[in-house]
Amino acid sequence: MRILKKILIFILALIGLLLVVALFIPNNYTVTHTVTINKPQKEVYDFVKTLKNQEEWSSWVLSDPNIKLTYTGVDGTVGAKQTWKGNEDVGEGSQTITKLDGERIDIDLHFIKPFEGYSKGASIIKAVNANSCTHTEEFYGTESYPKNLMSILAKKFIGDAFEKNGENLKKAIEK
Repeated sequence: MRILKKILIFILALIGLLLVVALFIPNNYTVTHTVTINKPQKEVYDFVKTLKNQEEWSSWVLSDPNIKLTYTGVDGTVGAKQTWKGNEDVGEGSQTITKLDGERIDIDLHFIKPFEGYSKGASIIKAVNANSCTHTEEFYGTESYPKNLMSILAKKFIGDAFEKNGENLKKAIEK
């Protein structure tokens, strides 16, 4: 009985510690990754704004050979939408282009599975010189207390995926 009491006290102390830590973690977070691509800015921008091209470089799309993708609207324009339904790692959801300005592509994300949620993301393509540019991928997340503690894991997971996206995009467009 004594050991059970100690285990229970330890578990309660651990939960209490995590709740206190969560008080100091911001509710909003941003994940960013930048890669340099040896192609002109406009060429990269035009490639990235076309949702269908993600089939060549998105780590999530490439990780599920049986993913079901559907497209509505005019791809590469504001209002274009990609819906996905994939395996347990990819989940289910959609992304919609909300803004295009020649350098920045903003999207709204709606996640259905494994967790319901809404977020925003962006791709920013800036010229370095006439023949190269940077592609910065950003994700903007929000989690309320105490779920904000999970943002630590989310940032790592998304950051790793963005790193793969950058490698894949560079390879796809520089070929």
